[in-house]
Amino acid sequence: MRILGALATGLSLLLLPASALAQNFPDHPVRLIVPFPAGGPNDIIARVIGQRMAELLKQPVLIDNRGGQGGVLGTDAVAKAKPDGYTIAISSAGALAISPSMEKVAYDPLKDLQAITLVATIPEMLVVATNVPASNMNELVALAKAQPGKLNFASSGPGSLPHLAGELLKLTAKIDIVHVPYRGAAPAVNDMLGQQVQMVFLDLPIILPQIEAGRLKPIAIGSAERAPTAMAVPTTAEAGMPDLKIENWYGMVAPAGTPAAIVAILNKTAVEAMRDPQVKEKLASQGATLVGDTPEHFHDFIGSEIEKWAGVIKDAGLVTEK
Repeated sequence: MRILGALATGLSLLLLPASALAQNFPDHPVRLIVPFPAGGPNDIIARVIGQRMAELLKQPVLIDNRGGQGGVLGTDAVAKAKPDGYTIAISSAGALAISPSMEKVAYDPLKDLQAITLVATIPEMLVVATNVPASNMNELVALAKAQPGKLNFASSGPGSLPHLAGELLKLTAKIDIVHVPYRGAAPAVNDMLGQQVQMVFLDLPIILPQIEAGRLKPIAIGSAERAPTAMAVPTTAEAGMPDLKIENWYGMVAPAGTPAAIVAILNKTAVEAMRDPQVKEKLASQGATLVGDTPEHFHDFIGSEIEKWAGVIKDAGLVTEK
């Protein structure tokens, strides 16, 4: 009889509507996967948001760094996790919108992941080495046209946002510049400082200290508006290239099939965390603009970004590994 009673209890729990199960969510720690190593923009954003979410949820939010393959490995881990809301991720534009068109990945961002909210955007800034005789976009484009195939642009790896940003610059300005991939932003910056490559697009907070020290020259920023931390630098639109809008972004996702009621709780909590003045202040210093939208809007945003970068990949004639 006890066994039958236990089975009946278990069956009744399985038959409970998701909304009823969500009433107790969360009743143990939530794991927040960061698909990059500690210390980078993705990691900093996740830790600041995660700490405030833990306070609101009254449960620990445990950061789990799963770096590798430009964010793909960590994003794949959340796609394969149990869809109960206890494993989520803050992933990047590269892993969610670029890699699926550049290489073979084990997940479909729109089918295998549940969008929760767009967390933050960080503009990409185009900078040149100090020995490059150009101080604005017109001068840089003229220099590249005068020396086709002679100027190089660095990136943090094949298929990364800086790589695709450089390809979009080539297409938009109709110039011939050569891609030089690196294993991450740090070695790319080092060779920029050593004047071994001429230009690069990177997240604003990564290169801002070098700009302020006069070690790199800013050309333009890929956001719709000038950055508060670099007001003297024009936007790409102001520089005459409105189609060259380049922003990195980070969004919160869960495994597909996560109950809608739990997704709603995670969305509400994340958005509330992003509205906290201290959270805003901490992440503004990293060059991040916090967003906080609905799961539906974020899902559509991912779709539009996939379409945008797939077009760039096709038009640039990039060889994919798919």
